[in-house]
Amino acid sequence: QVQLVESGGGLVQPGGSLRLSCEASGSSFNPNVMGWYRLAPGKQRELVATITSGGSTNYADSVKGRFTISRDNGKNTVYLQMNSLKPEDTTVYYCNAATRFATYWGKGTQVTVSS
Repeated sequence: QVQLVESGGGLVQPGGSLRLSCEASGSSFNPNVMGWYRLAPGKQRELVATITSGGSTNYADSVKGRFTISRDNGKNTVYLQMNSLKPEDTTVYYCNAATRFATYWGKGTQVTVSS
């Protein structure tokens, strides 16, 4: 059974940084793509960043240049380094992992950017 466990959310001042981590557990689990999504104002999840097992990355325009996604394939862990955070980055962030056959989600971690 696959589980995704996020950590690293919290409260930070505008301009500050946070690092999110997500570890995927499960026997022989080898996701093709891992990534981060967040709740948009309309309460739908929107893409933040994804990374393939080969290291190819994709970012939402709103976070390009500020956020960096990385991955440790040996640990099945994906990271999101968030710099220059803005109040509009405040929301719940979800980890995602996808294989050819299924997509999995974490429970989410709250990020709040406020002075």
